[in-house]
Amino acid sequence: MELEFLLALLMFLTAIGALLAGYPVALTLGGVALLFALLGMSFGVFPEHLLRSLPSRIQGGSIMQNETLVAVPLFVLMGVILERSRVAEDLLHIAGRLLGRLRGGLGYAVVLVGALLAASTGIVGATVITMTLIALPTMLAQKYDPKLATGTIAASGTLGQIIPPSIVLILLADAVSNAASQAANEMNVGSFVVSVGDLFAGALLPGLLLVGFYLAWIAVMSVLRPSTCPPVIDDTSLPLTTREVAFGLGAPLFLIIAVLGAILGGIATPTAAASIGVGGALLLAGLRLGEAGDRKLEWLILAAFAALVVILLVRNVMDLRLGVASTDALTVTGIAIIVAAGIVFLAGILAGMAILHRRGFLSLALKSGVHITAMVFLILIGASLFSLVFRGFGGDEMVADLLESIPGGRWGALIGAMLVMFVLGFFLDFIEIVFVVVPLVTPPLIIMGFDPVWLAILMALNLQTSFLTPPFGFALFYLRGAAPDQVRTIDIWQGALPFIGLQLLMILAVAFIPELATWLPSLQAD
Repeated sequence: MELEFLLALLMFLTAIGALLAGYPVALTLGGVALLFALLGMSFGVFPEHLLRSLPSRIQGGSIMQNETLVAVPLFVLMGVILERSRVAEDLLHIAGRLLGRLRGGLGYAVVLVGALLAASTGIVGATVITMTLIALPTMLAQKYDPKLATGTIAASGTLGQIIPPSIVLILLADAVSNAASQAANEMNVGSFVVSVGDLFAGALLPGLLLVGFYLAWIAVMSVLRPSTCPPVIDDTSLPLTTREVAFGLGAPLFLIIAVLGAILGGIATPTAAASIGVGGALLLAGLRLGEAGDRKLEWLILAAFAALVVILLVRNVMDLRLGVASTDALTVTGIAIIVAAGIVFLAGILAGMAILHRRGFLSLALKSGVHITAMVFLILIGASLFSLVFRGFGGDEMVADLLESIPGGRWGALIGAMLVMFVLGFFLDFIEIVFVVVPLVTPPLIIMGFDPVWLAILMALNLQTSFLTPPFGFALFYLRGAAPDQVRTIDIWQGALPFIGLQLLMILAVAFIPELATWLPSLQAD
């Protein structure tokens, strides 16, 4: 084996070993890469100019000037605001009271709220912990089987990996797009374009089908084993009012539809839609945390919601092209309406921020959002250095040769790559896998003829399943940490198994019916 290939292999194994030992991810990736780069230069097998190009790579289009990645801090902040303002708690309580009297109704509520939280926060750990703290005690008190209760909560929490808008899909879009460009250069063909909107559209049908699978499983259990999911009894709470349903359930649902609709409908880029999401989250949090003295500000927030509806409708119906000179009277009128509604929307956001500032909430949410965003980008910088050094040793060629040598042709290579990612998902977070593993295995797979969007959706589903699989699934760790002591760990593991089977079924469905992941993106392209 040539020395540079040996160093590439040792670098990868050293990084994985250091990560499993618990060392910080960003510093591990960057430190190991730098160490092996210096080692390679001392042996004369690593080109020094590659290391010098790192600052330009960071400052250039791959990181700091990458418009796709601008959406990450915005969606992170949106999720943090909704989670910390207890909007998630309201969703669970309202859905539970609406569906609780059905057999399996609490399970249905957890799945549906998990899907809504996935689309609004996209943070798996926060979703699982929130639903465990709020829903699990109620489900156990209503005599739900601990296995079914914990399995439903853990599986619903992982929906944040696949249901858009998802941070996983944003990072995957960037990694797969770069990999597709690299594959196109090697194939001497036109560049493959993989956008965030493509992955959002591609993940929508599989995500919704997975929600349907979960609901169907609970329905089957309510028929075959009704004692495991009884209807709510002795519910003495007052009936829900129209206002509670509208603000607690309707408003978050509207925000999700507005964000996704703006992206999939081509009204706004993912970054612009994410800014709409942050503004809407501030409005929702302001309504949720407002008190008696904030009534005037709350009316302004409600007016802002109405203004957002006007903006989206006018922008969509008239298909305006802002910034392009036009003498058409209708176009000018539409622009005037959007500007006026935008002013009202901005005023509502300021009102929401004023309420949150008075409660001491705003600074905490901003600090948390900055912390998570800084972590993501620091890992990205470390991963960029790791990828640069690994490729400098010819590691990408080694990975390509390894995948091509796997029996079974391109399908064998795909299965091998998926198995590696699945196992690594036991020990590493999705960010490390997306930044380190995806750039290595994706270019060879695209060269073999696999569609980049379809490949990315399979990877997202694969990671979602890995995070739910015992004994190392991250979602199970989160649930174990927040669950009451009366819930046994073995119950959590056994409860997850049926949902793992449903996720594997979804992976097979997407693998054998690629249109599930490619149909909606193809409509966008048309």
